[in-house]
Amino acid sequence: MSRKFSLPYLTIPGVDPVTQIKIGAEAGYDYVSLRPIPMYLEGEPLFRYGEDRKLFNEVKNALREYDMKIMDIELARVREDLDVANYEKAFEASAELGATDVLSSIWSKDKNFAVNEFGKICDMAARYNLKVNLEFVTFSAVQGLSQALEILDEVKKPNAFLMVDTLHAYRSHVVPEDLAKVDKSRFGLIHLCDGPLEIPPLEDPEMIRVAREGRLYPGIGKIDLKGYLNAMPKNPISIELPNIKEFNARGAAGHAEQCLIHTKKYFEENKID
Repeated sequence: MSRKFSLPYLTIPGVDPVTQIKIGAEAGYDYVSLRPIPMYLEGEPLFRYGEDRKLFNEVKNALREYDMKIMDIELARVREDLDVANYEKAFEASAELGATDVLSSIWSKDKNFAVNEFGKICDMAARYNLKVNLEFVTFSAVQGLSQALEILDEVKKPNAFLMVDTLHAYRSHVVPEDLAKVDKSRFGLIHLCDGPLEIPPLEDPEMIRVAREGRLYPGIGKIDLKGYLNAMPKNPISIELPNIKEFNARGAAGHAEQCLIHTKKYFEENKID
């Protein structure tokens, strides 16, 4: 199979980057997607290798030892209480480690502010030859495909691309035909997972709970993954699939392995390249 797959932090949350690299390599992933930028969540472990040289060297050595590469880092959010300049150390360190991409999302309803700050992120990333992937998230300020494309149109940055997460796309009522209308050159990385048929209301706790801990292996849920994938270019895929039940039952390594097994099986059964 020619498609490349990455193991992201959110699939095995709480796991330190060195262990994540080891798990990814042993499970057969091509890349890892790390989280050196904190989310400032309660009890969140911090893996800020951009500021921790000891951790940086450990990550560097692990990448070499396991012959693994970093695809992207997360999460460069746009929000009024966050200073995007604070992301630079993570950008610089990650680029030094070989990362190629940054994941970004917007959580401000002030469009002018959002465009300005996202533009700053793109300019900062460009200094390190990093591409920026803007993800629309159903419960964020940029909730759908058209909104994300509007932001990209306004910033007009050559290193800014559209990120499609299949769960968020489905829950934002994006259909494959919508994606097929987008110029293929605008797409960046892809987040892949399956999910339940029901789309809860925005205010329902299930909206966030499923996104953060209840995603499903490809082929297990009801999302038209084949339709989405065939509508987009054959870009690298990050299997973002947090599932607390599977994680607890299988352990981090077992869950990561099953994510890749189910994904490759889905691709084979549906004849997807």
